[in-house]
Amino acid sequence: MEGLTKIDDLGKPRVVIVGGGFAGLELAKALRDAPVQVVLLDKHNYHTFQPLLYQVATASLEADSIVSPFRKILGEQDNFYFRLAEAQAVDTAAQVVETSIGLLRYDYLVLATGAETNFFGDARMQRHAIALKSIDDAIELRNTVLSNFEQALQLGDSEQINSLLDFVIVGGGPTGVEIAGALSELRQHVFPRDYRELDFKEMDIHLIQSGPVLLKGMSANASQQALESLRKFGVQVWLDARVKSYDGYTVTLSTGQQLITRTLIWAAGVTGAPIAGLAPECLLPGRRYAVDEINRVQGYANIFAIGDIAAMRSPEHPDGHPMVAQPALQQGQLLGRNLQRLLAGQPPQPFVYHDKGAMATIGRNHAVADVKLLGRELRLQGFPAWFAWGVVHVLSLVGFRNRIMVLLNWAWTYLSHEKGLRYIIGRIRKPLEVADKEDKAIV
Repeated sequence: MEGLTKIDDLGKPRVVIVGGGFAGLELAKALRDAPVQVVLLDKHNYHTFQPLLYQVATASLEADSIVSPFRKILGEQDNFYFRLAEAQAVDTAAQVVETSIGLLRYDYLVLATGAETNFFGDARMQRHAIALKSIDDAIELRNTVLSNFEQALQLGDSEQINSLLDFVIVGGGPTGVEIAGALSELRQHVFPRDYRELDFKEMDIHLIQSGPVLLKGMSANASQQALESLRKFGVQVWLDARVKSYDGYTVTLSTGQQLITRTLIWAAGVTGAPIAGLAPECLLPGRRYAVDEINRVQGYANIFAIGDIAAMRSPEHPDGHPMVAQPALQQGQLLGRNLQRLLAGQPPQPFVYHDKGAMATIGRNHAVADVKLLGRELRLQGFPAWFAWGVVHVLSLVGFRNRIMVLLNWAWTYLSHEKGLRYIIGRIRKPLEVADKEDKAIV
């Protein structure tokens, strides 16, 4: 079978990486000096720093501040090749990946396809809710929020105005908490200046969490502090409540209450994003690949999975490691070293996860952090946690330009309470047409 056009065969083992998220990008970098040909496939030509997507969605950062092109990141790496393509299936017998632009031969295949939003089989929810997994999602959410306010200015019916001003966020993890906090800051400092005709005392922000605490997985102190801070900012937090249905206008909760909103933000979980071709038995519940201690997919000698798509089960992590950045980064780094060891005939090293803790920001000078440093666990809250969160995220960004841009934006926002990226460009989630002509305000 022919490989992809214009990828020369260097006479070296070819490592094909599917997905350029944290895990795939880190692996490609770790193979910089390895005697291999590295080919990265991704349906986008850039890496996205996903922890800051919510800031693009809430007009704090421009999209290009948190993305960086693969060719810019790895362009000076002589053994690196990139192709803009979507992997569709794997032919394990022929050792080729079937892609949207042809076939690609591999010697070692690494699946780093990450995760996608999990709507738990609710097709209507998937149709009406807005998720936050990509730059496109973030821009769509920002556009939708701003468009809702523009439309509210045209209506005369108070219920329909409130349906455009109110927001429901489903999921009390870091993403849900951070979006709720960011919207509350916009409600207090920004929107009343932009839309003087609207009464933002009527803007309700609801955060729905199915369990008894926010930020599950963090300390009890962090969960409680996050809850208290959000309520202080005027966010209505619903604990032990689930969303039973959403039709684009009415949210029905498991408690029986109903909320009215045109914008439901879904941050209630993710599931793996596998590709076709591997044996069904290597795919676990949650659509993650079962891997051994060196991230090798169960039943295959030369196929690996890293990051969110990989489930390396252990007594400490019976369902696999958390689907966050740190395990992905560490697995990518170790697999890079292990592939070189395998090529040299040396035994690979088993993966050991070094948990560095977790953080979540809630708003200006408010955050929580459980930090593991030199064998000690630190519990931070308030300004120290907020400052630490900012430092960690700036340093984790890919590229000097992005770090400077984000730092300057944050500094300006902190000093001025101004979020200047409030423009509508691109895709909008159009709300349901509920208003009749009689409900339009007379201008």
